Amino acid sequence: MKKGLITLMSLFVLVIAGCSSPSDSGSGSGSETEAEAGLDLATIATGGTGGVYYPIGGGIAQILEEELGITATAQVTGASVENMQLLSKGDVQIAFTQNDIADYAVNGIEVFDEKLEGISGISTLYPEIIQLVVAADSDIQSVEDLKGKKVSVGAPGSGNEANSVQILEAAGLTYDDIEEELKSYADSADSFKDGLIDAMFVTSGVPNASVSDIAVTKGVRVISIDDEVIAALKEKYPFFIDEVVPAGSYDGQDEDAKTVAVLAALTVNSDLSEDDVYDITKAIYDNLDTLGSKHEKAKEITLEKALDGLTIPLHPGAQKYFDEEGISQ
Repeated sequence: MKKGLITLMSLFVLVIAGCSSPSDSGSGSGSETEAEAGLDLATIATGGTGGVYYPIGGGIAQILEEELGITATAQVTGASVENMQLLSKGDVQIAFTQNDIADYAVNGIEVFDEKLEGISGISTLYPEIIQLVVAADSDIQSVEDLKGKKVSVGAPGSGNEANSVQILEAAGLTYDDIEEELKSYADSADSFKDGLIDAMFVTSGVPNASVSDIAVTKGVRVISIDDEVIAALKEKYPFFIDEVVPAGSYDGQDEDAKTVAVLAALTVNSDLSEDDVYDITKAIYDNLDTLGSKHEKAKEITLEKALDGLTIPLHPGAQKYFDEEGISQ
């Protein structure tokens, strides 16, 4: 009887041992197997079809498919703020955003009530220029002249809206002083052409497709922001940089417009492996010519400036790539 009991106990121990995975012993081979499998699918959160993120996102999707065999899709979204939420939830793997919005997200300030986890940086890309657009024959000459006007401030909760509020604030205005419209670029353009709004804020590369569309039909002007307003803005929000929208950027714009800009940034879900993000970063920067063919603004992306203005933590995979290239923050 005792012999039989010992035999049964021995078999039980063997079965338990056989069910144990190698990772239970601390080898970590389970996670290594997952990493070796690599990233097969990637959704890239961009913005509206009338902006710059979407065509460049399509270019990145093409690069990832051709260079890495990843089935990638550029997804239309509400842009920066929504993209940070999607990335944090793991609903997308890569996301475009403004550098200021990324900073707000990871620190849980401004438009975010709490810190968003799971967000890492790949790089900054190009200046996102704040453009206050009016009709070429409009009597609006300054931010202060928006008082009492119908103004599109961007999609609800977008980086565009956040920048609109900041500039209005610097000029001593709030939503109480204007008739705000919360619209995407494309919807703003339609309303503009129909005479339903007097002005629109656009945080985008130049030229912006929606603004160009308006300009062809009725001509537009980009308003210069006064020095006093810029000074007040930069004192509170030091991530803004000085910029100019050159004359001739749009039909009807005959003079340079002095303004400010933030920087577009590319971010990634922190859970992606170091190898995957290294490969993604390298593929993008090895194929900047492809991106440049997708939109004029993408021609401004350079390896040398890839980490300028990026205040959130770099993903280890991106860090490894830029270390190899001798690029530091």
